[in-house]
Amino acid sequence: MKRIIIAISGASGAVYGVHLLQMLRGMADVQTHLTVSEAGWLNVQQELDMARADVQALADVTHPVQNVGAAIASGSFPCDAMVVAPCSMRTLAAVALGLSDNLITRAADVMLKERRRLILMVRETPLNLAHLRNMSSVTEMGGIIFPPVPGFYHRPQSINEMVDHTVHRVVDLLGLPQTSAPRWAGLSASN
Repeated sequence: MKRIIIAISGASGAVYGVHLLQMLRGMADVQTHLTVSEAGWLNVQQELDMARADVQALADVTHPVQNVGAAIASGSFPCDAMVVAPCSMRTLAAVALGLSDNLITRAADVMLKERRRLILMVRETPLNLAHLRNMSSVTEMGGIIFPPVPGFYHRPQSINEMVDHTVHRVVDLLGLPQTSAPRWAGLSASN
């Protein structure tokens, strides 16, 4: 059983966290733990018109963001990886500085200290120097900065296809097998 923590913070792009939960839900031997900031819940409602209960139903376990005593806040609780999708600049800064002021940032801190996989799908543009330095800091600590930048080589026909392509790449980083991800096969013969 692989345990994956999914956090949704207050940046635009709640669809990435929800689509990731949907993909992982269909995988055998994967247990998901969800935590969402209050601003994350606002974005889920604003961007996706989804109720909390509908998002929570996609996870195996849901933890309130204020519960810094949850299982995922401890290094003694075995987890394989954590994805913050999307990751706000506030959350990035807190992770970069080791500020464990809520369950998202505490669980991320645990992932770094235990040398476990941490993926931050940072969402902001343009970037200022503080953003870049915080990304560099998290990278130096072993985290993976993964801005959800869409690819176009698979010729997406919808926003959902672009989102799913990005989420498939995250699932690859989690080391989970998948068969439906579009793969680059090289230039076509006509090029």
